[in-house]
Amino acid sequence: MVQSNKRQKHSWTGLTQAVWETGRVWITTCGVAGCVIALRLTGLLQPWELGALDEFFRLRPLEPVDDRIIIVGLSESDLRRVNWPISDTTLTQLLQKIQSAQPRAIGLDFYRDLPTGAGQPELLKTFREIPHLVGIEQLKDRESDGVAPPPVLAELGQVGFNNVILDSDQKVRRTFLYWRKQSDGKTHQSFSLKLALVYLKEIGIQEQAAAENSRYLRLDRAVFPQFQSNDGVYAQADDGAYQILANFRGPAHHFHTVSVTDILEGRVSAERLRDRIILIGSTATSLKDFTPTPYSSSWTTASESMAGVELQANFISQIISATLDGRTLLKVWVEPGEWVWIWAWALVGTHLSWRLRSPRRSMMAIGVLGFGLTIVCYLAFLGGWVVPLVPPLVALSVSAIVVISNIAHSEEELKRSKEFLHRIINTIPDPIFVKDKNHRWIVLNEAYSRLLGRPIEELVGKSDDQVFSQHEANVFKQQDELVFKYQTEVEHEEEFTSSNGVTYQIATKRSLHKDAAGNLFLVGVIRDITQRKTIEEELRRTAAELLRSNAELRLSQDRLNHLANHDALTGLPNRILLYERLIECLAWANLNTQMVALMFLDLDGFKKINDTLGHGVGDVVLQAVAKRLNGSLRTSDLVARFGGDEFVIILPAVPNVPDVARVAEKILTTLSQAFAISNQTIFVTTSIGISIFPSDGEEADLLIQQADEAMYQAKELGKNQYRFASTVSEL
Repeated sequence: MVQSNKRQKHSWTGLTQAVWETGRVWITTCGVAGCVIALRLTGLLQPWELGALDEFFRLRPLEPVDDRIIIVGLSESDLRRVNWPISDTTLTQLLQKIQSAQPRAIGLDFYRDLPTGAGQPELLKTFREIPHLVGIEQLKDRESDGVAPPPVLAELGQVGFNNVILDSDQKVRRTFLYWRKQSDGKTHQSFSLKLALVYLKEIGIQEQAAAENSRYLRLDRAVFPQFQSNDGVYAQADDGAYQILANFRGPAHHFHTVSVTDILEGRVSAERLRDRIILIGSTATSLKDFTPTPYSSSWTTASESMAGVELQANFISQIISATLDGRTLLKVWVEPGEWVWIWAWALVGTHLSWRLRSPRRSMMAIGVLGFGLTIVCYLAFLGGWVVPLVPPLVALSVSAIVVISNIAHSEEELKRSKEFLHRIINTIPDPIFVKDKNHRWIVLNEAYSRLLGRPIEELVGKSDDQVFSQHEANVFKQQDELVFKYQTEVEHEEEFTSSNGVTYQIATKRSLHKDAAGNLFLVGVIRDITQRKTIEEELRRTAAELLRSNAELRLSQDRLNHLANHDALTGLPNRILLYERLIECLAWANLNTQMVALMFLDLDGFKKINDTLGHGVGDVVLQAVAKRLNGSLRTSDLVARFGGDEFVIILPAVPNVPDVARVAEKILTTLSQAFAISNQTIFVTTSIGISIFPSDGEEADLLIQQADEAMYQAKELGKNQYRFASTVSEL
């Protein structure tokens, strides 16, 4: 029970230690990851996350120019020719020139809710004559009261809103597809979606609800997931209306652009405009229709915003390219997946820093891992995935800093503990060592140094396998690990070989200690027990010799007892042992009311064998007879040589007289078989006299006498037979 309790205690101690060793990693990981996730949800990390996303856009290889879109830009030189706002007459001429080239869609990115100059009737007529013309409106939002669309185009349903949504840094990274106004209950399409649908309608593609989510737009095989407030790099962002993440093709000036003047003066061929989307809008800097995008600023280039008309070109290209070319849309992980991602990098930073236990190496490793994380996120971005970069970088770095700070504190406590231990143990005469959990000596006293025969400076920082033989080092390490595992005091006797080759017998008491920072120390106190072991060995040898002598004496005594109680020729019990056993047997039978049979055997004609064949052959015959008699009886029966060619058999606990008769017949049959001795066939028979206890007598001598008389009666009746004493007395 005591050993079982100790094993349970050791198991619980080992489990507690294992939980603490791994627990500090999990606690640090979960704590750091939880703080970073909470910090992210507040939006404090969003500026850095947006900046990282912008950098990925700028680092991404430029995509080919989308030839399906042509921008007709109103430049500064155009303003000097046609003035601003552009008159209805000039706009009419511009639209008619473009329409004559048979484009697939025309987008008018000018507000035209009021007449401008002369030519209003012609302009309205032109609006009605171009079925694939789409005008713009600005819906009322928090920033403005909105701008009405051209009435004729609104009547024809050829209007899309051009509102843009700005992030906190006033950059555009998202775009609208739909906007349901509460005031009129109508769902409005964005300018870019409207034009894209006009373009796609020519090839039979129309807007549909996605199978996986009926709230999502599907165009052919392309599905446009609706933006949610915490998607990707965003935290608590405005997700009103139907938004998607904008996937820009490139920086400003990345679309084919012609000027208004070029169109009006016929310098642009009709082939260049045919079957394309033509966007008409301002590119003049004085009109200030520019908006920052992810490409607008970087570490190496000056800030450059994108014209509103080119912004719309990017949105249109994104929709058409996703539908027709399979160009990827920007996708994001579900929010719990991003949390696991952050937690995983916190775990990497924590585990790695605990393993390295070096501020310099940890920082280098964190730098390499941070670079690797950036590469992974960038490659994911090239594949269309917006994977969080800044939060895992923060989790990786902070977890490493927390662990490094803890290690630095532990190292400082370790230094103070080592200094204290060194002062204490040097006052103790016994050899003492102190090891860390890596089995390295950190403190040794002078007595240990003298015992080993090497200076302390040469030993500190080393382990047993660097100083001792492999066998001794393995024994020491095994005992150390028992203490670290079960955190209990252990005393063990070991061999200790000094540098001079002298082997000592030592008893080492090991115990575990912990300082204020949680550093574990194994303290070992050594006692030299070489002299004691020598004395013990001598005592053991003396005791062994005494045991050996006693055994020999007992063996001699047993041999003498055997010789005194057994016949030297046949090995059978002699007359002395016969009487002892017979008396014991009779006493037991009397106590238990049992019968005992006693047989007296005398070999027939044995004297003739001695006289004719010699006493040597006669001795061999007696040995063979003894062997056959033993083989014919039970193990509980006793055969004894009474003298000469006479034998006595004791049959204890016989059930009845007929059973005794059967045993006698068996003996007669067994002995009457021929003996092959010295290349001669010899026949021997015997006469048997039998007496029964208690009917024929209750004393040993009387029973032997009765059986002897019965035996002589058997001989007189012709030998080779048995007679019971009871029949002799009747005669």
